[in-house]
Amino acid sequence: MSCFRWFSSSSDKKKARNYNPSKDSAQAVEGTTNAEVAKNIQRNNQKSSSETTPKDAGNGNIAAQTFSFRELAAATKNFRPETLVGEGGFGRVYKGRLENGQIVAVKQLDRNGLQGNREFLVEVLMLSLVHHPNLVNLIGYCADGDQRLLVYEFMALGSLEDHLLDLPPDQQPLSWHARMKIAYGSAQGLEYLHEKANPPIIYRDLKSSNILLDENFNPKLSDFGLAKLGPTGDKAHVSSRVMGTYGYCAPEYARTGHLTVKSDVYSFGVVLLELITGRRVIDTARPKEEQNLVAWAMPVFKDQKRFLELVDPLLQGEYPSKGLNQAVAVAAMCLQEEASVRPLMADVVMALSFLATGPSDGTAIPRSHAPSLGDEIEL
Repeated sequence: MSCFRWFSSSSDKKKARNYNPSKDSAQAVEGTTNAEVAKNIQRNNQKSSSETTPKDAGNGNIAAQTFSFRELAAATKNFRPETLVGEGGFGRVYKGRLENGQIVAVKQLDRNGLQGNREFLVEVLMLSLVHHPNLVNLIGYCADGDQRLLVYEFMALGSLEDHLLDLPPDQQPLSWHARMKIAYGSAQGLEYLHEKANPPIIYRDLKSSNILLDENFNPKLSDFGLAKLGPTGDKAHVSSRVMGTYGYCAPEYARTGHLTVKSDVYSFGVVLLELITGRRVIDTARPKEEQNLVAWAMPVFKDQKRFLELVDPLLQGEYPSKGLNQAVAVAAMCLQEEASVRPLMADVVMALSFLATGPSDGTAIPRSHAPSLGDEIEL
């Protein structure tokens, strides 16, 4: 039901990064300077017109800027501590201001950290090929000497994890509507990767710390270093060394290394369950039977009368009961053991669209549009 024990769910510090990227990305690993990386991006953009471009993207490929290390040092005031906004096993993230006045997030990779040259190039290439309101926008990169930096649009509210898990007493918890809005937007980002890109892109690292929020709580998926091109032709899966974060990995992927878009669907189910419960996927501070969120929730999924047990107490009853039932039903179907019976992200998006935009009086989602507990669910 999860990846290896030494993968942590609570922070990027324990993220595993050593994986076998897609063939096209692997060919790009040799690029170690700004000029070489740019050449690889141009080559892959030309290839992508028939291979990896989103089906409805037209001529939407946007070239990422190249920055010198000097420019990014100036943007972050020489990486002063007061500009530091986050850190993990990959390195550190700083808030910066470019010469044109744009506020950005600058991720400086640790040369001895978990994200290496392969992951750096995969992230640059992937985010140069795909563009969607629910995917973080890569502004540019730096590959000066042994320095590796990525420049993103700045997301003012940080990650979903910052607003959902282990909140201090003085922090306002997310409302039910905000949680469903975040789930809906995240699902749209995954749907784009799975169904608009050709071949599909498997994100492979969905978790609450990789969902960033803008000032209006609009979510964007970030950190594409583990992304992988999906199966093509008559192939049912791609084989890959098992990487990811403990607790979020689909069970069949953890067992066999067989990766499909349904692997992401499972991870989305975990995040949706976190949104409903306000609990970490793995929490060793809880009683033993509650430490694994999915294992704890599985028996509850089978009895609608127990759904109230799943609700985050910080919501203080402020949620529509029928909306809760539908959200739990969606999570349960995403978390089914058998990958083939999990829904497609397009189906998840359809269901969550009603939860994210519907009235707050508990009006049920039309059964013709959303999964329900009457549907067959294998647990």
